[in-house]
Amino acid sequence: MKIVILDGYAANPGDLEWDGLEQLGDCTLYDRTSRDQVLERCKDANIVLTNKVPFKRETIEALPNLKYIGVMATGYNIIDTEAAKEKGIVVTNIPSYSTNSVAQMVFAHILNITLHVQKHSDEVHQGRWSKNADFCFWDSPLLELHGRTIGIIGLGSIGQAVARIAFGFGMKVIAYTSKTQLQLPHEIQKVELDELFEQADIVTLHCPLTDETRNMVDKRRLELMQPTSIIINTSRGPLINEADLAEALKNKTIYAAGIDVMSQEPPKADNPLLGVENCYITPHIAWASFAARTRLMKILINNVKAFMEGKPENQVNK
Repeated sequence: MKIVILDGYAANPGDLEWDGLEQLGDCTLYDRTSRDQVLERCKDANIVLTNKVPFKRETIEALPNLKYIGVMATGYNIIDTEAAKEKGIVVTNIPSYSTNSVAQMVFAHILNITLHVQKHSDEVHQGRWSKNADFCFWDSPLLELHGRTIGIIGLGSIGQAVARIAFGFGMKVIAYTSKTQLQLPHEIQKVELDELFEQADIVTLHCPLTDETRNMVDKRRLELMQPTSIIINTSRGPLINEADLAEALKNKTIYAAGIDVMSQEPPKADNPLLGVENCYITPHIAWASFAARTRLMKILINNVKAFMEGKPENQVNK
């Protein structure tokens, strides 16, 4: 079979191997592919692997040889799964490979915000500690997590991993989830969405992007939060109305935000969150640890093997 990888660089910038895929067929690798290059590059492909290159209905219908689309990520909203199903094309994703890394990033943001780790390090390197009259200094609040409430929106594998870490810090955990209270550990209290924003000291997002969740964090919900509250997003950028969040941060409606995803990536230079001093932004790297990408590659190869053997795994359009 002819295999085409459209945007392999993000998952494997050179520190992993593609040989597992190359053993399965005639494999062509592209680091990046623009939308206007997709049809030409995929015209003979039976198997296409994509991370962020979208496949809408018109693209799928223009590729008669295509039998399989493998998404090299967990989220698969870039694929018109219904159109693929109509054409008999199998679509798979890669679930749970980055759970621990994303949960770690959630707390990297939380700890940076509550203890101002980067700010204090920068000031030490700028000479402030050397010139200080006392053995220590701080001019920003140092906040302890013990006893505070974290509100988790979405209790899939990542949300549950975040909850486990939060318990280790002695935090109270509340959650908005489709699970019933009986399905949850007794330490997690299920609440309604608005209640979560009202009660949580920290809100962290771990839900998929759908028509219902798009812009779920907007001006109204931000105003339900306390001025000392923090919001974290390592899930999907469009879950947050970025203009509303920027306003809330500038007006001190909430204390701070830590985000790893944005509505457009890379963000435009005029994105309202850029330059907001109490908004801490990382460039969509929560998933990208070496350990997580190694798992991704292993599952990716197994997905392709399973499809070729007629027993697809992790199919999202059955």
